[in-house]
Amino acid sequence: MIFKWKDKFKTGIEEVDNQHKRLFDIGSELYNLVSLDDGSDHYDEIIALLTELSDYTKYHFGYEEELMEKFNYADINSHKKEHQKFIDKLNETLAKDIDMNQKQVVLDMIEFIINWVSRHIVGTDFKYIGTIQN
Repeated sequence: MIFKWKDKFKTGIEEVDNQHKRLFDIGSELYNLVSLDDGSDHYDEIIALLTELSDYTKYHFGYEEELMEKFNYADINSHKKEHQKFIDKLNETLAKDIDMNQKQVVLDMIEFIINWVSRHIVGTDFKYIGTIQN
């Protein structure tokens, strides 16, 4: 499984961890879909999953940003910029002509998600944990 939740991703904030797990689940669904070798056109399913990922990501980022604001996290603006970069990449992907190159577009997005999520959760998210848990 390419999107596997590991203990190293745990923030200790149950709701944040559950939301991160859901993002992993959506990534897994995308990977499983693009891995099918059934000769079928999966455009509608790909768009539905990318849209779900976009919607859920915005929800999750909003939740994190509210926590950071509530606890006066000092580096909130930098964190918000990272969130916006992810949203921009999703929007850019959704704006592409995915239909003719479905597999490659989704594989590129999956690679981006894997790199971003592992770097962001372990690096950036862990920076606000101490502020919120104190």
